[in-house]
Amino acid sequence: MIQEILESNQFIMLMALLLIVSIIVTKFSSRLGVPSLVLFIAVGMLVGNDGLGFIYFDNPEIAQLVGVIALIIILFEGGMLTKWKDIRPVVAPSITLATVGVVLTTLLVAVAAKFILHIGWIEAFLVGSIVGSTDAAAVFAVLKGKNVRGKLEATLEAESGTNDPMAVFLTITFIQLLTLDQMNVWGMVGSFFWQMGAGFAVGAVIGYLASLSLNRINLDSSGLYPLYALGFAFLSYSSSSLLQASGLLAVYVTAVFIGNAELAYRYSILRFHEGFGWMAQILMFIILGLFVSPQEVFTWSIMLDGLLIAIVLIFIARPVAIIISLAGFSFEWKEKLFLSWAGLRGAVPIVLAIFPMLAGIENSQLIFNVVFFTVLTSALVQGSSITWVAERFRLVSDKLGNPIHSLELISIGKANVEMIEFDVTEKNVVVGQTLENMELPDRALINAIIRDGDVITPYGQTEIKAGDTLYILVARKNKKEVKKLLEAIKEEEVEHEKSRA
Repeated sequence: MIQEILESNQFIMLMALLLIVSIIVTKFSSRLGVPSLVLFIAVGMLVGNDGLGFIYFDNPEIAQLVGVIALIIILFEGGMLTKWKDIRPVVAPSITLATVGVVLTTLLVAVAAKFILHIGWIEAFLVGSIVGSTDAAAVFAVLKGKNVRGKLEATLEAESGTNDPMAVFLTITFIQLLTLDQMNVWGMVGSFFWQMGAGFAVGAVIGYLASLSLNRINLDSSGLYPLYALGFAFLSYSSSSLLQASGLLAVYVTAVFIGNAELAYRYSILRFHEGFGWMAQILMFIILGLFVSPQEVFTWSIMLDGLLIAIVLIFIARPVAIIISLAGFSFEWKEKLFLSWAGLRGAVPIVLAIFPMLAGIENSQLIFNVVFFTVLTSALVQGSSITWVAERFRLVSDKLGNPIHSLELISIGKANVEMIEFDVTEKNVVVGQTLENMELPDRALINAIIRDGDVITPYGQTEIKAGDTLYILVARKNKKEVKKLLEAIKEEEVEHEKSRA
């Protein structure tokens, strides 16, 4: 009994240290220019079976389960931050990349895998399908704060959020071809369209209902609203999966619906899921790092094979898929090159590489090891150089405005108002205006202004300056009107940004 308690306490201590170290690692990742996912995986390998040996883990079922749950959380957080007004103009090219682009990438990588790994054609296509899609977790994490031109960032985020169904469909299809005696080709095609269509429909319905419910329900604590929203994410995934539809697509669509709705407790929900999303990434990549065997992956044969496939993926398959998929869309050559380079691989291919192991495929361990090293190469090479490539091609744009944060009042249910926090830039129309000249609604009041670190008590003749932080108390029904006023941009700045685009 006492020994069991001591062992559990040691495990809790180890988990605490892993969490602290992983969070500190995120600080070093930004300074070193290395994606955090690589360092999280390194932490997992360090404490795993072939490292210090603190944790012994070799269960593919648990690794897959943890990976799927983490992907739901990460997709949900990324989808809520996706602005519909940004992705609406790029829906068509994004969906084309998420379908046609994945198929083309799979085809080209499969040809390379056939001759590099000396395996059968179906197994080669299985390798291609596993690494065929970009990874939402990697893309969301790497692009965050990079200020890449809006059109490109929206395309990458929409593509990575919607291309998992195609990769999952192709992976399962080739596994079935290897394990089943007979396959219904037309049934497979119909299954794909059902997965995409039903997944989108389920996500849209649950997202719409979730938005209504989040605004109408009156909970006792603001901390319950993020958990309530998360419940709809898991409901969306499970409902779609039970209908044999794409659960990951449903989660992303649900998140987009919720994120673009006028939520009463939006700030609390987004801030919670930002931290929870990081927690999911840390857990997922550490588990994947624990699951992999460095002694098997970092052999000369695996590293050479993985490097060759990574070269084909990065420099041939992805560029060809981009050029063909975007042939009918208005993208400049440098934008296509950037989209090609920013096609990061991450957790999804590694999780999909576990599927053949669960199915008992003959070369499943070889496939997993090669895919793991390929993903590691993609994350290191592409992830660490995205900012440099964007700046080199002059695809980094100045922000036209700052996000508006809403600070919910503590007395929930007693006050139907919110405190808006807004950072003023030199491009906003309100710069130079006095408070008495601002056309604020009757039930909106600027309570405080932070300027150069000092608190300024506002009065009618106070002039708004660039760099000010405004705190505005506003009734929820007038929030949209206030946001429109604050976010308005000077006409010359809009024209300048259009000319740069």
